Amino acid sequence: MNASARTGRWSALVAAGALLAAATVGVATPALAAGPSSAAVAAARPAPLDRAALAAALHALPADVTGALVRVDGPGARWRGTSGEDVPADARFRIGSVTKVFTATVMLQLAAEGKVDLDGTVQHYLPGLLPDGYPTVTVRQLLNHTSGLPGGGGMTSGDGSTAWFAAHKADWFSPRQVVKDMLTQPMNFAPGTAQQYNGNGYFVAALVIEKVTGDDYADQVRRRITGPLGLRATYVPAADDLTVHGPHATGYVDVRNPDGSTSRVDVTEQSPYPWAEGGMISSAADLERFFDALYRGRLLPPAQQAEVFAVPDLPNDHNRNCEIGPTAGRACYSTAGLLRTVLPNGTEVWGKNGSRPGYTTGVFATRDFSRSVVVGLNPTGITGEEFPTLWKLVTTGFGSGQAYGA
Repeated sequence: MNASARTGRWSALVAAGALLAAATVGVATPALAAGPSSAAVAAARPAPLDRAALAAALHALPADVTGALVRVDGPGARWRGTSGEDVPADARFRIGSVTKVFTATVMLQLAAEGKVDLDGTVQHYLPGLLPDGYPTVTVRQLLNHTSGLPGGGGMTSGDGSTAWFAAHKADWFSPRQVVKDMLTQPMNFAPGTAQQYNGNGYFVAALVIEKVTGDDYADQVRRRITGPLGLRATYVPAADDLTVHGPHATGYVDVRNPDGSTSRVDVTEQSPYPWAEGGMISSAADLERFFDALYRGRLLPPAQQAEVFAVPDLPNDHNRNCEIGPTAGRACYSTAGLLRTVLPNGTEVWGKNGSRPGYTTGVFATRDFSRSVVVGLNPTGITGEEFPTLWKLVTTGFGSGQAYGA
């Protein structure tokens, strides 16, 4: 699938959990910084949780969403629910572009260690990857979607249909293949002049991670994040690992047949080729623990922690997600790949969404983590039809119940 079409739908975030400081072998465990003071976090508190409204929204799934899971946490706002076909309460699922937040966190840790300069260029770290004559692109621009790099390419998306994906669901495309495919398209804009959501930048970012560490991207995520935090349901699958290990809901896509009828195809097993851009698997509880640690400053020292919520002051260029709320028309993604928006009730939330065929994740929280909402859906389409359902569940979890586009 086209990365920009597939992952540009919306954001996911997450909530509370204790940090487990487990030592790992071969790589120094990153220092765990103290969390930000309450004075540093200025945002309206979410409204009291309306459990009846949340349950009603959860059980009103449209026909093209076969299952859903919701996890809400915060003082006086703990709630869990599932709906639809065989969704375990502890389900693991493909998190799609929520993977980007893991990738950005690893990069920010490397910046804290002096191994990466966020204002250093791709041309410096990966000489020859981009063609001669390309403008310089910085690491920071890869992470905050201001690189201007092409967002598409045809190799990994085919014709963009569910039928194409069902026929190619086991195909693996290496990161350098994806970049090569990307470079068949023109630049979108001059680097640093606008923000346009671009998953391809995260393929490049992960190649930088591997170059400066001399290590595999998956191992860096395990040693720096999932191991120390005790995220046992969270991992980067190997290239040939098509399975969702552990309890999980089945993912389907609806495929149009030549005669006009529709068949529902099981795509639970599929290639994890989106890799550092969108290939990880996790659970709601694990995502909550990871985002809690990230938001509270337990994974990064202060200078890099500031980047987690740093959104560039630039125009939005075709980011549908940046057209929601009072900052519409301006950039809305931070250096950590988090999306910021303000709900009609005044609650500022930060988060990330992610989609793979059969699975869509949404995780959002207030910056001080006083409320977090994790949503997992099992949609049968691949062009974002489920977004209104996702957004309704997320916003209801914050006491807003904002309709999509409001």
